[in-house]
Amino acid sequence: MTAETEHHWPVPPQDGYTVDDLLTLPDLPPHTELLDGSLIFVSPQRYFHSVVIDFLVNGLRRTVPPELLVVREMAMAIDERNGPEPDISVVRAVALRNDDQAHFQARDVMLAVEVVSPESEARDRDTKPHKYAGAGIPYFWRVEKAGAGRRPVVHTYELDMKSRTYHPSGVHHDRLKLATPFDIDIDLAEIEHL
Repeated sequence: MTAETEHHWPVPPQDGYTVDDLLTLPDLPPHTELLDGSLIFVSPQRYFHSVVIDFLVNGLRRTVPPELLVVREMAMAIDERNGPEPDISVVRAVALRNDDQAHFQARDVMLAVEVVSPESEARDRDTKPHKYAGAGIPYFWRVEKAGAGRRPVVHTYELDMKSRTYHPSGVHHDRLKLATPFDIDIDLAEIEHL
């Protein structure tokens, strides 16, 4: 039996789904995203993806200032037809209204991080950075696997507000040491010991 016969898939509205649909449709798979009015169902996480997210979240939380929060895998409302879910976001603390909150507005996101998986390469390298830049998110990181080990390589980008495009600001192999969006110092080599 295939997934198609076991599950009744929602039929998209003529003009596509909205962020309100994303947040209210029942029984969507975990980590469903909305890009250009289309629901994106993601494949199950791989170990590298999960470990790197946890590792970076812990590293960021050690130095994040009190006016910012580090969150993992929460939807971001960019506009009516786009609700991606960055692997990690750094958001303004004032944007957290309550513990039941299921998304943040793009205007409250300072940093969006994507850990690239085989099934999400095009979205993580092209589609999502383009959407994040257009939404005015000041910083973007793309994290890739370096070779056969567990060590990540972090590509950092800063937004050019005039052109609404990201410009590379660094490639970090062993240590992620930055002064923006706040002081960050993460020894990337430590992940190999997890």
